[in-house]
Amino acid sequence: MIPLNIPNLITLSRIILIPLLIGIFYLPDSWLTDETKNITATAIFILAGITDWLDGYLARRLNQMSAFGAFLDPVADKLIVVAALVVLLHLEPPRVHAFVALIIIGREIAISALREWMAKVGQAKSVAVAFVGKLKTVAQMIAIPLLLYRERLLGLDCLFLGTILINVAAVLTVVSMLYYLRKALPYASVRS
Repeated sequence: MIPLNIPNLITLSRIILIPLLIGIFYLPDSWLTDETKNITATAIFILAGITDWLDGYLARRLNQMSAFGAFLDPVADKLIVVAALVVLLHLEPPRVHAFVALIIIGREIAISALREWMAKVGQAKSVAVAFVGKLKTVAQMIAIPLLLYRERLLGLDCLFLGTILINVAAVLTVVSMLYYLRKALPYASVRS
């Protein structure tokens, strides 16, 4: 049975935010201006980021950690990032280069599969989250709201800063993927 405790419900809420993030850009322009859509999408993504921190904090604080939560949390993280990247690609003009989005999305799929395989051969700890992976996450979690917002904010060019950060995130994505692959390489001949 799925443990529907507070942290897991918060994690599920992050997944529920995905259709809202995407749907906001499909609303007629007569309902919302482009600027309002940008602000709303940015707020939704930031809310999702807050829930990412909050579910982990509450799981530890309330002693409600579960295997389901440990599985669902990274899935929810990846889904919201992929949804945001797809939205950014779909906007006219696109706010992220397709190659950058492909690198980030492809890495998420590859590393998820690698972690699953490493768990099967009893080496899950070998590919635990590394510092470079955390840096990649920070870069993309700052870049995506800047790209969604796109307007100037306090004199800062959000689109320009977001573009730089998402490109940094793409480089860190490749570096972290190579790091995890190198960690897994000694186990390549192990049969599951």
